[in-house]
Amino acid sequence: MKSPLTLLLIILLVQTISFAQEAVLKVASKYNDNRSVTLSYEKEDPGTYTLVIDFKQLTNTMGAMQQSFTLTGSSGSFLTLTPSNKEQNVGFSYSYRYIRGKLKPKISTDFLYLLPYKQGVELKAAEVGFVGAMYFGSTTPEDWKVYRFYTKDEDTVTAIRKGTVVSVKDLYDTDATLGVSFTSKTNEVIIEHSDGTLATYRGFKKGSINIKIGQTVFPATMLGLNAKSGSNDMFNISLLLTYLKSNDFESSKNQNLKNSKSLYGFVTPHFYTLENGNLILENNKFYTSAIKPEIVQLEMTKKEIKNVGVK
Repeated sequence: MKSPLTLLLIILLVQTISFAQEAVLKVASKYNDNRSVTLSYEKEDPGTYTLVIDFKQLTNTMGAMQQSFTLTGSSGSFLTLTPSNKEQNVGFSYSYRYIRGKLKPKISTDFLYLLPYKQGVELKAAEVGFVGAMYFGSTTPEDWKVYRFYTKDEDTVTAIRKGTVVSVKDLYDTDATLGVSFTSKTNEVIIEHSDGTLATYRGFKKGSINIKIGQTVFPATMLGLNAKSGSNDMFNISLLLTYLKSNDFESSKNQNLKNSKSLYGFVTPHFYTLENGNLILENNKFYTSAIKPEIVQLEMTKKEIKNVGVK
């Protein structure tokens, strides 16, 4: 039976990625000489964000009181308010919220991923349950899928797909003597893929993460080392694939462990393994990681293939 704290890991993660607001994005407004107003942004994070602007006041111009925008670059303008009466200024006031990811991206559900370990590593794939259903009476999301990959020995964790590193947390020592299966002090990496999905890898050994924010990684790129956690005697890493399915921040208000809902959807990945060229992993089954050049090169440019030297 899974420890309640192991399961709690996932619901805490869902709530964190859905509702946490770090100071990574700022919005500013400026009046122009023609009395129009330009709204612009700056952000430190290289990843894609969805921004929601809520206008509390909007006069002498046309536009919806709530508007959503996809922001990709580090800075730029995203909206211009044009005066209806050219002789008067636009009147406005607003608040804004933002969240990581592109809203409702077009994802390929049959995309083929590599396992998150280097060639030839034998691993055990275990599905992580949804704590809300087991302990708080809530309903498990229909698309729920989170894996934990176990290895007998400490091993290198690798990228499952090409993407851009958008978040790295490498702060915490792993303590395998606490007798619990989860601590919120977990080292993690988030990689954004070209189709808008986000791969979150959690459970790295402190100091082992060897990639940087903004770096492009390819399938089988080394990310770091897995670690033991809590009372488990096997080294492991957890992995979840998500995408932003909603920007309805209002629905997130007044939620608790029983009725909480994530703004993110979950993807059930297809993996390439030594045993099978394309499969959905079964719970508590053993697999062997394998690397296929065609998969590694799939999203690479000709220049990248040449520079990386994939054969």
